[in-house]
Amino acid sequence: MPVALTIAGSDSGGGAGIQADIKSFSALGVYGASVLTATTAQNTRAVTDIHDLPQAHIQAQMAAVFDDLDVRAIKTGMLGRAAVVATVADGLRRFLDVHADVPLIVDPVMVAKSGDMLLASDAVSAMMAQLLPLATLVTPNLPEALTLLAASDPERAQQLEIPLGSATTVPQLAAQLEVIARALASEIGVPVLLKGGHLNDYSSNLPADAELPVIDVLVECQEATLFSSKRIATSNTHGTGCTLSAAIAARLALGDELKQAVAAARDYLHGAIAAADQLHIGSGHGPVHHFYAMLRQQR
Repeated sequence: MPVALTIAGSDSGGGAGIQADIKSFSALGVYGASVLTATTAQNTRAVTDIHDLPQAHIQAQMAAVFDDLDVRAIKTGMLGRAAVVATVADGLRRFLDVHADVPLIVDPVMVAKSGDMLLASDAVSAMMAQLLPLATLVTPNLPEALTLLAASDPERAQQLEIPLGSATTVPQLAAQLEVIARALASEIGVPVLLKGGHLNDYSSNLPADAELPVIDVLVECQEATLFSSKRIATSNTHGTGCTLSAAIAARLALGDELKQAVAAARDYLHGAIAAADQLHIGSGHGPVHHFYAMLRQQR
């Protein structure tokens, strides 16, 4: 069985972080290993406490996994601090120098679904300089992409955001999403999957009867691919970003090419969101249903 590794924080509520990653790996037929960067006191409503793990312990976890397991894909999630970004990047650099064929998915987690900050401001520039250049794919949402671009040129990031606020059609929003994705891919020199779930924040000028789908843009080797799916009306969206990046890593571990992996991962996430109302977990933003396909087969 292929092995995928997640390097991320723990969510005590089980909906995001390494818990979401390992559930996604398992659901897609991949063995999940983990390196914890932090533990969080978290539920569907809020993050109430964060405990960053010592850098030496993070290094030890990475060494233990790489020494024994045949890792076929890696993803990173919550890293928290600049020092942790540097530690993880150093360990990955040394591993990838020897295993250049192992894909690395970087999910630049910055804010929890509850709105709580998960990344220190000084860690953004560290991520841009040390971690993102190692990636096979970076998977920011729209606010994360603009934050990454602002790290090197704040004015440019603001200029890229302005057309979103004045868009009057869905195609205009999609076109500007592609512009931003291309700008970030050019800036960091690696493929980008820009997730458009936050486009809803810029939909005030759309016609009242306009249906805004979920639009994601993959930019790879200067080629842009637009993915679109029906937006599901639900509050159960906790851990969607973690789940998507983990699913991409799982599909790559199984041998998919990048575009194929993204398409399959999006389909998996769409099904997990659609089935999430069956779970009835928590009173805030509930988790997605990672094992919806398995349970459906058992009926």
